[in-house]
Amino acid sequence: MRVTGWIILGLALVSCERKASPQVVIEQEPSVAALVSTVLNGGGNFSDVPFSSLIETSTGKQVLPMNPGDPVDLEIIAGINEALRKVLKRFNEPDSITHRESRINEVSSYFETALIEELDRAPEFECGLPRTEEGNLQRAGYPDLMIRHLESGRIVYLDPKLVEEGSLDSSLRTFYFTPKTETSKVLHDANHLLVGIEHDGNTGKWRYLRWHLVDLFRFKVNLKAEFQASNQDLYRPELIIESGVPE
Repeated sequence: MRVTGWIILGLALVSCERKASPQVVIEQEPSVAALVSTVLNGGGNFSDVPFSSLIETSTGKQVLPMNPGDPVDLEIIAGINEALRKVLKRFNEPDSITHRESRINEVSSYFETALIEELDRAPEFECGLPRTEEGNLQRAGYPDLMIRHLESGRIVYLDPKLVEEGSLDSSLRTFYFTPKTETSKVLHDANHLLVGIEHDGNTGKWRYLRWHLVDLFRFKVNLKAEFQASNQDLYRPELIIESGVPE
C-alpha cells in the first residue's frame, strides 16, 4: 500500500433542535459525503505501513539499514553508545539539570542538546539539528538530530525518546511523523535510528536506567484518520451566536 500523506483529523458533530426555529436542511457537498463514507468504512485507517516506504514516498530519500558487519556502522553504533553512556551518567548526578523540570516531556530537549554536544565532540562525527530544504534550523518534528560520519560521509538521523520503565510494551501512541514538503528535515539517504531512554518515573528526581537503540529500517507505523479543528476554527466571530459573563 502506497501512502502519500499522513492525515491527522478530529470531528465533533453537535445536533441541536429548537422548537421555535424553522427546520434547516443542509445539503452535503458530494466530496465531504464521500470522505465521511470512506472514514466510516475504515478507509482512513492503515496498519503496518513500512516506515522506510513512508519516508521514501514523502521525501524521495531512502532509509538505509544498519549492518552489524559493516565497520562504519559499528563505529557509528559505538560512538552513539559512548555518547549515551556519558549523558546518562551526567544526568544521573544529584544536581542534574533535568531535575529542574516537573514533567518528563520537558526533559527531552536536555537529552537532545547533551547528545549533540557529546557526538559533535567526538573526532569521527559532526552532529547538530537537521536543517530544512531552505536551510533553516528546525527543532520541532521528526527527526531530532542529524549525525555525519566524517570519514564515510554517512548520514544518520537519531530520534531520542524518554520512556518510563515497564512501559516498553505499552500500546499508547508515542511516535508521530507528518510528511511535509517545504519544512521536511529528511534531505539525505540515511540510517534512521531511535533511542529509547528508560527512566524510573521518579518525578523531579529521575534516574535514567538504560537505553535501547532501534533501527527504523524495518519499523512499521499506523495511520488513523480523524477530523480536527483548532480553537481558532471553533471560535470564529461568524460562528458564535451568544457570549456571556457571570454576574
